[in-house]
Amino acid sequence: MQIFEEQLVVATPSTGLMVKESVSPGSGSGSGSGSGSAGAAEKMGRGRIEIKRIENTTNRQVTFCKRRNGLLKKAYELSVLCDAEVALIVFSSRGRLYEYSNNSVKATIERYKKATSDTSNTGTVAEINAQHYQQESAKLRQQITNLQNSNRTLIGDAMATMSHRDLKQLEGRLDKGLGKIRARKNELLCAEIEYMQRRVIKQQ
Repeated sequence: MQIFEEQLVVATPSTGLMVKESVSPGSGSGSGSGSGSAGAAEKMGRGRIEIKRIENTTNRQVTFCKRRNGLLKKAYELSVLCDAEVALIVFSSRGRLYEYSNNSVKATIERYKKATSDTSNTGTVAEINAQHYQQESAKLRQQITNLQNSNRTLIGDAMATMSHRDLKQLEGRLDKGLGKIRARKNELLCAEIEYMQRRVIKQQ
């Protein structure tokens, strides 16, 4: 019987980089019973297998490697195609750690903890989002109020309630503003003069 190798493209842990790994289709991902029906199912490529613990140690390890690589590949594809934040953690039966994350496993876990904690304390995700938007709205309203007060101060509407120190600070701000205004006005005048001079030269 001819033996051949199949190239599987998998995502390497933690980096999301694509690498190729050779696997033999003869080392099955099935139950490891070695029966003729199981071998026929593997040759067909999509035959059903019984989902239970594989007793044969070698077959179990080969199946783990193949299924793990497929799972890492799917996690990578989901994160890229759908712009989703994905974190995958796998421990083998020997205690080895395999992981993939398009952001950071620790950051995703912290986000998960926060989401589950907020959900258990305050209710649904919609309620959490509503609270967030309410807080942002309150901040924006406060910023608008501060800007309006600052504008009223600059045009002199609130001078009656200002102290001597506040008036000195306002005077300094106005002086700086006037300096910038004059400098910009001079730039525009110089540019206009140069433009008119070029026109006069062309007409001559």
